Amino acid sequence: MHDDRTLVESRLKRVLDERIRPAVYPESVPLEVGIWTAPGEPVPVAEGLAAPRAPIAVGDAWGAPWGTSWITVTGTVPEAWAGRTVEALIDLGFDANMPGFQCEGLVYRPDGTPVKGLNPQNQWVRIAAPAAGGEQVLLHVEAAANPVILDYHPFLPTELGDKETAGDRPQYKLARMDLAVFDETVWQLVLDLEVLGELMAELPVEGARRWELLRAIERALDAVDLQDVNGTAAAARSELAGVLAAPAVPSAHRISAIGHAHIDSAWLWPLRETVRKVARTTANMTALLEDEPDFLYTMSQAQQFAWIKEHRPEVYARVRKAVAEGRFVPAGGMWVESDTNMPSSEAMARQFVHGKRFFLDEFGVENHEAWLPDTFGFTGGLPQIIRNAGSKWLLTQKISWSQVNTFPHHTFLWEGIDGTRIFTHFPPVDTYNCSMKGSEIAHAARNFKDKGVARHSLAPTGWGDGGGGTTREMVAKAARLRDLEGSATVRWEKPAEFFAKAEAEYPNPPVWVGELYLELHRATLTSQAKTKQGNRRSENLLREAELWCATATLRTGAEYPYEQLDRIWKTVLLHQFHDILPGSSIAWVHREAEATYAALAEELGDLIRSAQRALAGDHRGEHELVFNAAPHPRSGVAAGGAAVPTPAEVGCTVAERPEGGYLLRNGLLDVVVDADGLIASAVEVASGRETVAPGTRANLLQLHPDFPNMWDAWDVDQFYRNTVTDLTGVDSLTVFAETAEKVSVRVVRSFGSSTAVQTLTLRAGEQRLDIETLVDWHETEKFLKAAFPLDVHTERYAAETQFGHLYRPTHTNTSWDAAKFEACNHRFVHFDEPGWGVALVTASTYGHDVTRTVRDTDGGTTTTVRFSLLRAPRFPDPKTDQGLHRFRHALVPGAAIGDAVREGYRIGLPERRVTGTAERVAPLVELDHDALVVSAVKLADDRSGDLVVRVYEASGGRVRGRLTTSFPLADAVPCDLLERPWGGTRGEVTVADGAVRLALRPFELVTLRLRAAG
Repeated sequence: MHDDRTLVESRLKRVLDERIRPAVYPESVPLEVGIWTAPGEPVPVAEGLAAPRAPIAVGDAWGAPWGTSWITVTGTVPEAWAGRTVEALIDLGFDANMPGFQCEGLVYRPDGTPVKGLNPQNQWVRIAAPAAGGEQVLLHVEAAANPVILDYHPFLPTELGDKETAGDRPQYKLARMDLAVFDETVWQLVLDLEVLGELMAELPVEGARRWELLRAIERALDAVDLQDVNGTAAAARSELAGVLAAPAVPSAHRISAIGHAHIDSAWLWPLRETVRKVARTTANMTALLEDEPDFLYTMSQAQQFAWIKEHRPEVYARVRKAVAEGRFVPAGGMWVESDTNMPSSEAMARQFVHGKRFFLDEFGVENHEAWLPDTFGFTGGLPQIIRNAGSKWLLTQKISWSQVNTFPHHTFLWEGIDGTRIFTHFPPVDTYNCSMKGSEIAHAARNFKDKGVARHSLAPTGWGDGGGGTTREMVAKAARLRDLEGSATVRWEKPAEFFAKAEAEYPNPPVWVGELYLELHRATLTSQAKTKQGNRRSENLLREAELWCATATLRTGAEYPYEQLDRIWKTVLLHQFHDILPGSSIAWVHREAEATYAALAEELGDLIRSAQRALAGDHRGEHELVFNAAPHPRSGVAAGGAAVPTPAEVGCTVAERPEGGYLLRNGLLDVVVDADGLIASAVEVASGRETVAPGTRANLLQLHPDFPNMWDAWDVDQFYRNTVTDLTGVDSLTVFAETAEKVSVRVVRSFGSSTAVQTLTLRAGEQRLDIETLVDWHETEKFLKAAFPLDVHTERYAAETQFGHLYRPTHTNTSWDAAKFEACNHRFVHFDEPGWGVALVTASTYGHDVTRTVRDTDGGTTTTVRFSLLRAPRFPDPKTDQGLHRFRHALVPGAAIGDAVREGYRIGLPERRVTGTAERVAPLVELDHDALVVSAVKLADDRSGDLVVRVYEASGGRVRGRLTTSFPLADAVPCDLLERPWGGTRGEVTVADGAVRLALRPFELVTLRLRAAG
């Protein structure tokens, strides 16, 4: 037989495009259209419905960027259409290729009841089935003119990302506005041909099944009368019935499909628009659930449920009903799908606390999976947090985006830094926006790396990012793929059902140890520095507020601000969403974030001051108390307590050097700042050990060009290192402070259009050099780093993460090592040789890189760490990071890992001094081992008055210690993160003699619920 595949395939495409698809709506009449444009921000529904309308016609322009227009369509069903299915077709000017990234609408009935959302892949509204002739049609559309930010030529700088700069030129033109007859038989024929044609293209040419499909399609096309598609569609479908009925082979890959719309809580749109995106999508999905009995839908992010509860209660009522029926499935158990690299230990824990508690309170649902399809890599501390939240599974697919190395598994056990293992699945479909195309289904089956020992995978199905969700076409395709020869089988299943099956069939999956590093989007650790600083500051202030408010409540009876802290936490957690904290959203989002963080800082500051005032007593008292929120003592003040400080040590000196620069000394460190304002030497006096590598200088600001191949705010490509400018020019170098308690040197530099002012401070009694950097940044597409070349020979270094630290190589032995050329730290990085180490701590930067070289002069090893300070990408915010920034770092020579932990906390938790009558405020709890670190002290969320204390082992070793309380202790109950009694901890917790004895594994965390006696 002659090979006529191309002929038939080309025929199929043309006939579908030009004859069959248009025949889905064989008859139509125009609707009358009116419009009213809201003058500013979106208005309440009642106001939008009542506003006067002006006439508008198809082809007319509408929609200034970020504007809202209320569009009304009216019409009458022709008498001739009686008994037929009628739909309204409302095209706001959509581009079919951009669902979620342009204009959208939410349809309302005249009484204000939401009907469904409108987007490029979902333009229909069912009027009646069957319709009555003469039936009146009146619908209102709340139309959002969201501009296209990510266009066909992506990553071009645009001012459209902020309403303050976007202008008012209309973005769209109204397109089709019709009432139309819907021919379901033709629509079903379209889906038959699409499914079979897409499957056919994926099958081997040598196989019989491909040719069976080709001939069946050919017969179906022969059966279609192109002049009467509607009259012959049924006959064409009958020609396809046989091949559609052929069952899949027993060994076929099995796909659990779940309806889904990964809605970014902010990205190329502001937070307020996400509220409406969620309403549009959930209105669509609850309607689809009513129409399709087999369909199931899942949505993560408790914040998004909370938004529709607050702003669209009618839609929320439908969601609640569908959840109760088991059809609409809350997933993930987190407040938002957050970044996981940068949030602190407590913040990462609270994502699960607030997310899971919302689902429990609202729906009685407890999730056992973490659902993070789009997050940019996963910290090694996350498995323990997931487990301590009462969950046991993780889903993501983002690692498939890695540039260099292909991850070797799709289903596996992920082991975190403490040894906790989580059953993890990466969907081999390689998208969280599956649309049930044959190419996607075939890719999932071919790509699945665990063939032979497992056969299940999951496919999140529906338009996401900007929302929209699953379409009726996707559901129809899934029905055809349920059991079809040549294809993987598809079933609608809940995430928990999928995980239970996958876990059961794969009892001994492979294990991946350590972080799940994404070899892409590394620059998200640096972009939008003010957003990152606001996050870190908020985390620190929340720690203080909970600690001091709990102390004030138990000591003085002051009221504990439950609601206020709950609201603040949720605001901070929202801003940890994986396009806000990483700095990859439009300017509007980051402008609002900066204002939000400032307001939170003021509010939390008031809470802290009020609690400390209650604890210190009358402000006219004679005692100046130091409040220490850090988890280790300092200034003679216990961790978590307050006291009159011990007298400060003295003995700092600064001397001018003949060759230029200064020598700073405090008896613990001798630091040389040379004539260029760089650290030429930092010697630990006790050991005589030099920190700075020979022939180098530390605290060197370096500037690189920064123009990645794509994803500007997200990516830094390795070739940026090929060109570097060392910023050694000095405008001025002066002694800034000189007392017995501290000495400071200040250096001022100019470069490009920017300036940097650095202050280096050595304090009495501190084996630490503090470095403050003020940068007035006005560069474009540049990357600013601060380099510290260290005289340390080590093959690995420690970087702090949630509830511990992880180790990364300093070498590039493998492609996996080399790909980690930009990585995340929390408060410290630590380098050591046996017997000696050095730490660098940071108040608010996350990105860094580490390299090593061998010196020609002495054969020694130079290990260089560089903190990433600032970038200047132009997409999606063309003014990213422009302006004034303040960074704080510290160099800690002679530091063990415990010193790194201690100094890391101290740099972000400054002493607070309050005058009062009290001489001391005893800590609520104290621990007798430095490796046992308190991450939170708070009152229990259930308002029982119990004290909740979270403790973790911070050194990476086994520790036995004792926790004592300053109140009579009745009991200490180990809990999960939601403060429920839990036997999941593998550490030992016993109460004896009024104290709690702890025995913790490396990096183990334990949450204790302490009940006072009496």
